[in-house]
Amino acid sequence: MAHINLKEITLIVGVVTACYWNSLFCGFVFDDVSAILDNKDLHPSTPLKTLFQNDFWGTPMSEERSHKSYRPLTVLTFRLNYLFSELKPMSYHLLNMILHAVVTIIFLKVCKLFLDSRSSVIASLLFAVHPIHTEAVTGVVGRAELLSSIFFLAAFLSYTKSKGPNNSIVWTPIALTVFLVAVATLCKEQGITVVGICCVYEVFIAQGYTLPLLCTTAGQFLRGKSSIPFSMLQTLVKLIVLMFSTLLLVVIRVQIIQSQLPVFTRFDNPAAVSPTPTRQLTFNYLLPVNAWLLLNPSELCCDWTMGTIPLIESFLDIRNVATFTFFCFLGALGVFSLRYPSNSSKTVLMALCLMALPFIPASNLFFPVGFVVAERVLYVPSMGFCILVAHGWHKISNKSVFKKLSWVCLSLVVFTHALKTIHRNWDWESEYTLFMSALKVNKNNAKLWNNVGHALENEKNFERALKYFLQATHVQPDDIGAHMNVGRTYKNLNRTKEAEESYMMAKSLMPQIIPGKKYAARIAPNHLNVYINLANLIRADESRLEEADQLYRQAISMRPDFKQAYISRGELLLKMNKPFKAKEAYLKALELDRNNADLWYNLAIVQIELKEPNEALKNFNRALELNPKHKLALFNSGILMQESGEVKLRPEARKRLLSYINEEPQDANGYFNLGMLAMDDKKDSEAEMWMKKAIKLQPDFRSALFNLALLYSQTAKELLALPVLEELLKYYPDHIKGLILKGDILMNQKKDILGAKKCFEKILEMDPRNVQGKHNLCVVYFEEKDLLKAERCLLETLALAPHEEYIQRHLNIVRDKISASSLIEQPIFPVSKTSGNKIPTENAREIRSEPRPTQVIKTSDNKSSSKTNKQLGKDTDSETPHKTTKEIKEIEKKRVAALKRLEEIERILNGE
Repeated sequence: MAHINLKEITLIVGVVTACYWNSLFCGFVFDDVSAILDNKDLHPSTPLKTLFQNDFWGTPMSEERSHKSYRPLTVLTFRLNYLFSELKPMSYHLLNMILHAVVTIIFLKVCKLFLDSRSSVIASLLFAVHPIHTEAVTGVVGRAELLSSIFFLAAFLSYTKSKGPNNSIVWTPIALTVFLVAVATLCKEQGITVVGICCVYEVFIAQGYTLPLLCTTAGQFLRGKSSIPFSMLQTLVKLIVLMFSTLLLVVIRVQIIQSQLPVFTRFDNPAAVSPTPTRQLTFNYLLPVNAWLLLNPSELCCDWTMGTIPLIESFLDIRNVATFTFFCFLGALGVFSLRYPSNSSKTVLMALCLMALPFIPASNLFFPVGFVVAERVLYVPSMGFCILVAHGWHKISNKSVFKKLSWVCLSLVVFTHALKTIHRNWDWESEYTLFMSALKVNKNNAKLWNNVGHALENEKNFERALKYFLQATHVQPDDIGAHMNVGRTYKNLNRTKEAEESYMMAKSLMPQIIPGKKYAARIAPNHLNVYINLANLIRADESRLEEADQLYRQAISMRPDFKQAYISRGELLLKMNKPFKAKEAYLKALELDRNNADLWYNLAIVQIELKEPNEALKNFNRALELNPKHKLALFNSGILMQESGEVKLRPEARKRLLSYINEEPQDANGYFNLGMLAMDDKKDSEAEMWMKKAIKLQPDFRSALFNLALLYSQTAKELLALPVLEELLKYYPDHIKGLILKGDILMNQKKDILGAKKCFEKILEMDPRNVQGKHNLCVVYFEEKDLLKAERCLLETLALAPHEEYIQRHLNIVRDKISASSLIEQPIFPVSKTSGNKIPTENAREIRSEPRPTQVIKTSDNKSSSKTNKQLGKDTDSETPHKTTKEIKEIEKKRVAALKRLEEIERILNGE
C-alpha cells in the first residue's frame, strides 16, 4: 500500500481551504435550522442518552413523525460545537471544512490502491474542488456525509489488510472493519454500503477472480466435475462473516426505527406515489440526472422535490433516451471491468462500485426516500466518478499527441470547478440567497417559492413574502403548506378575512374522513397545523370559541398523538374559563411528551388559575429541571416564590430572576421584579438600582415609575419622588395612585396646597367615588380653613365609606373646630383630655393626606386600587370606641398582602 507524503497533504489542505474559506461566513440555512437551531439535543441540559433515542432532527424515534434518520454520532459533534461556541455558525462551518480535508486525504490513500501516484493526486484534487460537494460541506447538516465518509473509507482500508501471506485470513482488520462500518452507519445510514465494496474488492481485486472464471468454477462444481478451491473457500468464509455482520447491523437498525419507514408526502417525492410505469420510468431517469450533475455541475439546486423534475408518464417521453444511454454506458463499463483481469478493469470496477453501491439507499429503487434528487448524497459516489476521470485522463495523457491537451483540459476543469465551488458557497450565506439561487435553476418547485417567502417573513417583510407564497400556490395549486403560508401572512398583515379563506382552502385539500382509516399514516403532521392555525385565527372572535375548540378536537381525532393540538386547546380552554378541562388537555400532552419543559410550564399557569400555587411551583420546577434556562419558568416561578410570603423562598426567587435577566437582559420586567423583591427585603438602595434599570430600558414602565417614586417617599426622599411622578403622569395622566402620592408630597413637603388640590380634583373627575381622593380633598379644604366645605366634603366621603372610622373621626375634628371658631383662635386639631382645650402641635398632621403603606402600592400596578388610606398618625382620642390604630394597621396589612398577591398573579397571567 502506497503512503502519502507531507507535500500531498499540504496541497490538499491548501486547495480545500482555498475553495471553502468563504463558507466560514455563511449562516445556518435550510435543514440547519431544524438540525441545529431547533434541536434540543445539542443543549448540555439534554442527557446524552437522548441522542441515542432521537433521530437526526431531535424527534424521538418512537414518534411516527420521525424521519427515522438515526445519526447520533453526527449529532454528538454538533453538541461539541455547541459546547464551545453555542450557536455561532463559524465553528460549525470550520469543522466541516476540516472534515472535508480529512476525507480527501483518506481518499487519496484509497486512490493509490488502484491508480499511480500522479493520477491519485489528480483524483483527490478533483474530489476536493467538485462543486457538487458544497451542499455537504457548506451546509452544516452535510456533516453526516463527511463523518460517514471518513469511517467508510477507513473501514475499506482496514479490510484491504485482511489478506495475509499465502492467502491466509487476518481477522483483526476484519473485526476493525465491522466496527468502523457500525460507526459509519451511526453517522449516516449509507455507511453500511461499504460492506458491498469490501465484498467486490475481496472477490475481484484481492483474489483476482473474473466473472467468466467464477461462472466456470461454479458450473464445474454444480456438475460435480471439481470441488471448490481452498482459496475460494477462504474467500467465502470472509464474505459470510461480512454479510452476517451486515445483517446484524440491519436488524439492529430496523429495531431502532421500530420496523416503520418514515412517512413522506407526494410533495416530497411525487414519483413514489405514482402508478406503474410512471414510477419506474421516473426513478430510472433520476440516475442519469444524478450522473449529469457529477459531469456538469453548472446548475445546482438545494431542493429538487415537488415539480422540479416532471414525471415520465409514457414510454414515448424523449427523456427515456437519456435513461437508455446511461444504462448502456454503465453496462459496457461493467462488462469490461468484470470480464478482463487487467489492472485497468479492476480500477474501473472499483470506481463503479464507489459510484453505485453508496447511492443505492438514495436511489428510490428499493424503497422511497423523502426527496427526488439530493446533491449531498452524491458525496461518496463522486469518489468513484473522480477515480474514473483520473484513470481516463491517465490513459489519454500517456499518448504523446494528447499529452499537452490533456493537461490543459485538466487544469481548466480543476480551476473552473474551484471557482464554481467558491461562488456556490456564497449561495449558502443566508436562506434568502440560497433559495433565490435555486429559483434561478428551477421555477417549478413550489417549495422554493415557499422558502423564499419564509426568508422574507423572518425579516418581517410580509408584503414581499406574500407574493412568493401566492406564486407557490399557482405553481402547485394543491400544496396545502403553500395555502397555509398565505393564510399566515394575511394574518400578519391583519387581513383576517383573506387569512381565513386561505386556511379554509388548505383545509379543503386535506384527506376526507374515512371511517376506520388510520389518518396518522396518511397525513403529514405539519399539514395538520392548518386546523391549529385556523382555530387560532377565529378564536380572536369571542363568539367563535366553540368553533375553534371543534377544530382542535378534529385535529386530535385525526391524529391522537398530535401534541400541539392539545397545547393549543389548553390555551383556548383557559380563555373559555374552563381551567379543569385545560388541565386535562395539558396532562394528555404530557403523556405524549414528559420531557417538554413548555408543557410543564403551561400546566403551572393553569394551576395558578385554579389557585394551586404549590402545585404550580412544583411544575415550574419540573420545567426548569428539563430546561434550566426556560425564561418564562424562571420569571414566573420567581414571582410566585416572592408572592408566597415565605421568607425562605426569597433567595431562590432572587436567583431565578437574576438568571432571567441574564437570558433576557433587555426585558425591563425582570429588573422591576428584582426591585420589588428588594423592597420586600427592605434593601432600599438595591431596589432603587433595579427600578432605575427597568425605567432605562422602558421609560414608560408604569409600575416601575410609580414604585420608584413610592420608594423615595418612604425613605424621606420625597423631593426625588416628584420628578419621577411627573414622568409617570406624563405617560399616564389618569394614574390615580400617582396623583394621590404627588398631592401628598406637594402638600406635606412643598406646602403647595393649590397643586395638591388640583391632583385630588383630577382624581375625582375620573372617579367621583374614589374615597381616598375625596378624603384628601377634604384635607385640602381644612388646610384652606374652609371648615364648612371640609365638613360637607367629609360627610360626602363618609356616605361613600360609612364603615371607615377614621373619616368619622376626622369629621368630628372639623366639627369641633367649627364649634370653637367663635371663641379664641385655636390650633387646627381637637383638644386633648389631659390639657383642657388644646392638644400638642406635634399631632398637627393627623388628618393630612399621607402616602399609602408600602405593601399596598408596591404592586405591578396593572389593576389600580382605590382602597382608603389608613396609615395615619397615632390616635389620641382614647374614648373612641373603634379599633385601635395598631389593629387597623394589622387588618390593612393583611388586606394589602392579599391584594398584592392577586394583582401579581393577574399580571403573570396577562403576560405583562
